[in-house]
Amino acid sequence: MLLGPSGVGKTLMAKTLARVLSVPFSMSDCTPFTQAGYIGEDAEVCVHRLLAAANYDVAQAEHGIICLDEIDKIATAKVSHGKDVSGEGVQQALLKIIEGTTIQIQAKPERNAPRAGGQSGTYPTHNPLGGSAYTSSSSSSSTQPSKGEVYNVRTDNILFIFSGAFIGLQKVVMDRLSKGSIGFGAPVRSSSSLFYNTSSSSKSSSNEPIPILPGSEEEALYKKHLPFFTPTPPQESSLSSDPTFSTPEPTYFNPLDLLTPTDLQTYGLIPELIGRIPTTAALSPLTHALLLRILTEPRSSLTAQYTTLFSLSSIELRFTTPALHIIASNALTMGTGARALRTEMEAILGDAMFEAPGSSVKYVLVTEAVAKREEGAVYFGRGQGGRFHALIAQEEGDWEEKVRRQREEREEKSKGRMGRRKGERSGRDGGDGPGEGGSGNGSVGSFEEWRGKAAVGAGAG
Repeated sequence: MLLGPSGVGKTLMAKTLARVLSVPFSMSDCTPFTQAGYIGEDAEVCVHRLLAAANYDVAQAEHGIICLDEIDKIATAKVSHGKDVSGEGVQQALLKIIEGTTIQIQAKPERNAPRAGGQSGTYPTHNPLGGSAYTSSSSSSSTQPSKGEVYNVRTDNILFIFSGAFIGLQKVVMDRLSKGSIGFGAPVRSSSSLFYNTSSSSKSSSNEPIPILPGSEEEALYKKHLPFFTPTPPQESSLSSDPTFSTPEPTYFNPLDLLTPTDLQTYGLIPELIGRIPTTAALSPLTHALLLRILTEPRSSLTAQYTTLFSLSSIELRFTTPALHIIASNALTMGTGARALRTEMEAILGDAMFEAPGSSVKYVLVTEAVAKREEGAVYFGRGQGGRFHALIAQEEGDWEEKVRRQREEREEKSKGRMGRRKGERSGRDGGDGPGEGGSGNGSVGSFEEWRGKAAVGAGAG
């Protein structure tokens, strides 16, 4: 089972796995599933789609992959009236299919397939030069199943992958882990202090997930509930919070990592179905650095798609580095994952896609100001290639200078922090004498130590 917010690549992972293994793959949505005998689709439809994807080859279909998306939509409804035909009834129908059983599937011929008798397999031709009519090949028609043919498919060796967003499951996990906040001195946990809030009601301006820092409460939870958790070194976690540096990504806090079968049962899944899903993997929300990589690195990335689209009209499209960072930041704020990148690109290049083709525009440039919606895309006509490349070089140079300045400031802060720590340690080691507690050389490490020494001195006096 894959759990994670929308737009993090759950479906893409399942499709990629099937493509790498070269096995049949079928995708089914659990939303229209209903209990047998009611209006809607039966749960066995997913196996029928897998058999059709395998070209009705039972041997291949029995070793395929079935992905059931939106599994959280068939959770048990928390209502008392009526019968839950699309919730618990569907979960019970999936039990035998997942466990392993033989399903009888009656094949239905395709709508465009030739009928058994009476209809010819030849098609008229409108070739002005004449020639015989096109005849459908016997090999393609032989693969079509005949009407009423029954196939027996075993589901023992079929890999079932469940995926869903499970909105609200984070709160269930945190309510189980956190202590009560009633009484004096009790810790108070806000709705977004410990985890990434994926709900649409969140008013926060930034959806950046929280990194697990050494000594933090998140690290204590991971060490307590995860058996093989390795904390992130402090220097990596401090540097990688800035998207301008290519440092290793830290581990981000995700409440779904601490998920237990009890939480799924509280959410609405029946224990029988939970017991048949042995592996649960939680996907974290996409960070700024990951969105930037999705935007630029894949072979079919959005930047490559729009560049190719403009090149069909003999127009060169370029993005500056700060513009790409602004696009990734705006997409992160939307909270819809990688799908927000296309929304941003359409908003920025929507006018340019209609105005530039068929005009005298030969160059289109997306700068930082364009990505911030402060101005439209910059157009350059024929013979203005020098200005086009000069503007790119100027903005790239300003960006490199800004990155270098931020790196120097960060290094100075880290050096100053290390110097203060060394001073505190040396002062703590040399300030054990009774007369050195009130000196101004920083011998007392904290207010608690000063209060303790003052109490000891008062008691001795």
